Amino acid sequence: MRKTGNPGRAKLGPLMRLKPYLLRYRGRAATAFFFLTLAGLTTLTLPLAVRRVIDHGFSEANSTFISNYFSVLVVIAAILALASAGRYYFVMTLGERVVADIRRNVFAHITTLSPAFFDREQSGEIVSRLTADTTQIRSMVGATLSVALRNVILGTGAVTMMVVTSPKLSALVLAAIPVIIIPLVAFGRSVRKRSREAQDTLAASAAFASEQIGAIRTVQAFTHEEKARSRFAAAVEGAFDAARGTAAARALLTFIAIFTVLSSVVAVLWFGSRDVLSGVISAGTLGQFVLYSVFAAGALGALSEIWGELAQTAGALERIGELLDEEPAITVRQPELALPEKPDGAIALEDVSFAYPGRPDLPALQHIALAIQPGERVAIVGASGAGKSTLFSLLLRYYDPANGRILIDGTDIAQVDPQGLRQSIAIVPQDVTVFAATARENIAFGRPEASQEEIEAAAKAAHAHEFIEKMAYGYDTMIGERGITLSGGQRQRIAIARAILRNAPILLLDEATSALDAESEMLVQDALDRLMTGRTTLVIAHRLATVLKADRIVVIDEGRIVEEGTHDSLVRRDGPYARLARLQFESGAQAFRGAAE
Repeated sequence: MRKTGNPGRAKLGPLMRLKPYLLRYRGRAATAFFFLTLAGLTTLTLPLAVRRVIDHGFSEANSTFISNYFSVLVVIAAILALASAGRYYFVMTLGERVVADIRRNVFAHITTLSPAFFDREQSGEIVSRLTADTTQIRSMVGATLSVALRNVILGTGAVTMMVVTSPKLSALVLAAIPVIIIPLVAFGRSVRKRSREAQDTLAASAAFASEQIGAIRTVQAFTHEEKARSRFAAAVEGAFDAARGTAAARALLTFIAIFTVLSSVVAVLWFGSRDVLSGVISAGTLGQFVLYSVFAAGALGALSEIWGELAQTAGALERIGELLDEEPAITVRQPELALPEKPDGAIALEDVSFAYPGRPDLPALQHIALAIQPGERVAIVGASGAGKSTLFSLLLRYYDPANGRILIDGTDIAQVDPQGLRQSIAIVPQDVTVFAATARENIAFGRPEASQEEIEAAAKAAHAHEFIEKMAYGYDTMIGERGITLSGGQRQRIAIARAILRNAPILLLDEATSALDAESEMLVQDALDRLMTGRTTLVIAHRLATVLKADRIVVIDEGRIVEEGTHDSLVRRDGPYARLARLQFESGAQAFRGAAE
């Protein structure tokens, strides 16, 4: 991901990303600000009441006056309590609403990014930004920002009233403000830098944990538990060290701010006591001034802590901003075109070359020229790494070719919206993805609006209905994450049912029967034969028995098409395909003889 800005500089600029979200809820924000202001102004009336009580004294003659003042204080307390409750409710709900919108927008943007982005980024790192960083933002909008505004109002009001009460003493207090502000800004730089480091380190540990948990069976199978624990422990310790550095910087910042503020209050109190003794001001006025000084000191002290929170949130927003600023590599070239409403499924590749972004010096496909007629069945064969699956990735526009172009029904797919393109394609991948959802939801992934009858019909055609019905709750049975509760063959049948339900004119089969036993393969192959009827089908297969019924076989070697033809014609040619056929049939015969012996 691109890094925006310099972590070492004390910038709060990333906080401006919150502006459109806050403006979206002007009414809620205005109501929260009203209660904030009301609470601040109500608090500022307390020193006035204290001064009047002190100056009038506690005598029998003034008992009625004092009683009335204490009654007023009860009313002030009620207003303050109501304002604080209103502030809490509207600020907290505003924070939750803003963060919910940010999470939705970030996730929606992530889903538009091209596979090239996910090739280079760890999913755990992305999830950390989506969860941990947005939680930091919620804390800031829902609490820190409220406290900051409250203390700004209270501090500004307290300083104003200090000047009104005693300009002389106020000058002494205001002289100490630069002593407070300078370290606040200086240490804020360190806090933000360390906050960013802590968040990056935490995200790295989350990414590692996500990867290890997702592959826990492999970790245990190779007895790497201790190594995984050690690496995660080291990552967690790194995150702790970074967080400790942040805490130390903020603690020092808080110490300097509070010490200088309270020291100035003590100095003011000493000078004020001398003015009371000389009769320049009354004891009540000094009490009023001291309370306002305490309010101002408390506000500045709180703001020194809040500065650290704002710096930390700026770091979180910077990381989220990097996600939002990431541009999809796959865009629609102009003029934008659309495939026919009912595509025929004709496919043409014209001089297509491609290399993966992470391996630009290693071509995956080189000068591929291939024309496939509507309804034709074409088998793609070749050794592992020859470029077969890459061909499928280009047809789905996960990537764009470096040279050449791909057409469907005569339309360059680079000018077609990727979603519109992919709606015309159904795929059964070799590495089947099964979600932590019900069997029904997993099949309906092919067409979410499908009825239960259509879902069951697709499952029956894929020979998945039988094992689904035997599960505890049938189609409503929850399947474990990544389909861990299913066998490889069952996962593949779910994927086939998904493709059948999609009912697209183009079908891509990537080793669609590789995980099935002989009996299941025969049944599923029969289902696939029916599915392929009337559809343009590309089949990737290592087992040559799978492709014998293809109209045409295309042999790829090192990213190039080296042969085309039927099975019989290619065998007679005695080229690469014939060698592959002999290797497979000979190994199959040996396996059969070994089983017989």
